[in-house]
Amino acid sequence: MKKGNPALPPLDYLLAFEAAAEQNSFVGASTKLNISETAISRKVRLLEHHYNMPLFIRGHRSIHLTPQGQRFLSLIKPALQSLRETSRHIVSEHQVRSVTLAATNSVAALWLMPRLQVFRSANKNIKIMLVASDDDAECLGDTVDLAILRGNAGWPAHDAKLLFGETVFPVCSPDYLAANPTATTPVAIKNQDLIEVNAGHKEWMNWTSWLSRVGEIGTEPDQVMLFNTYPLAIQAALDGIGLALGWGHLVDRHLAAGTLVRPLGDIQVRTDDGYYLLRPKNRETFDECQIVEKWLTEVAAALPSYAT
Repeated sequence: MKKGNPALPPLDYLLAFEAAAEQNSFVGASTKLNISETAISRKVRLLEHHYNMPLFIRGHRSIHLTPQGQRFLSLIKPALQSLRETSRHIVSEHQVRSVTLAATNSVAALWLMPRLQVFRSANKNIKIMLVASDDDAECLGDTVDLAILRGNAGWPAHDAKLLFGETVFPVCSPDYLAANPTATTPVAIKNQDLIEVNAGHKEWMNWTSWLSRVGEIGTEPDQVMLFNTYPLAIQAALDGIGLALGWGHLVDRHLAAGTLVRPLGDIQVRTDDGYYLLRPKNRETFDECQIVEKWLTEVAAALPSYAT
C-alpha cells in the first residue's frame, strides 16, 4: 500500500474534515463553514488522498467516520483547538482600542478638529472617540481616557499636564473693523456689538471681567449678544456680527488666515489658568492612549507663546 504524505496538509482540509466529522454530514459542514457542500467533499477527498487512507464511509445520504478517521479526529482536534485559542489571544492582545478623548466645546471645535485629520493620516489604525462638552463631570466620566479642561488645579484623581496657557483678547472680522474703525481701544469697544457666551462656568472670562483687567473697572457693556457655546460666538464674529473675546491658540487658525483680526493689537489679558491634558490615575493606560497623549503634548509644545 502506498504510504501517506508526511508533509502537513493545508489547514482548510483539516477544518473541512473536522466540521464534517462533528456534523456527520457534508451539508452540515457546509453550513458551519459557509462554503459549498462540493467544496467540503473535495477538501475531505484531498485530505484522504494526502494520507492515502479513508476517513469516511459514505452512504447514500450519510457519512460515518472510519476507525482511521476516528483516530485521526482525536489527534487533530486538540491541535486545532490550540490554534484557535492562540489566534483569539493574539487578536485580543493586539486589538486596536479606541481612545475616548473629551474636551470643552471650544477646544474640541477650534483646536482639536482642525488637527485630527493630520493625526488620522499618520495613525490610520487608531480611532479617537471625541466627546465635546462644557460639563466637567461628563468630560471626566468613567469611559473617558483623556480630557482637556481649563483650570489650574482641582483634579486630584488625574495626572495633569499643561498644554497651553490662557491669553484673551478681542477679535472681529476685517469687515466689522472696516465698518467700525474706532473700535481700537478698550474705551471704544465697550460701546460696540459685543458677543458673549452664556456659559455655566462663571469663572470663565467675559467682557465685564476682561474690561476690568485692562483698566475699565466697573464697565458693564450694553450691546451684548449671547450664544450658548464658544464656537458659535466665534462663528458670529467671523460673520461680522460683532466683537468676541478670542482665546489664544483657539483662534490662531482664523488669525493666520486673516478671517479674524485683533482690533486692539497686542492688548491682551493673561490669566493664571491654562488648558490641561488629564489622564485618570487609577486606570491602566494602553498603547493607543499613549500615542494620542504624546501627539497632543507635541502639538502643544510647538505652539507659539502668548506669554507677556
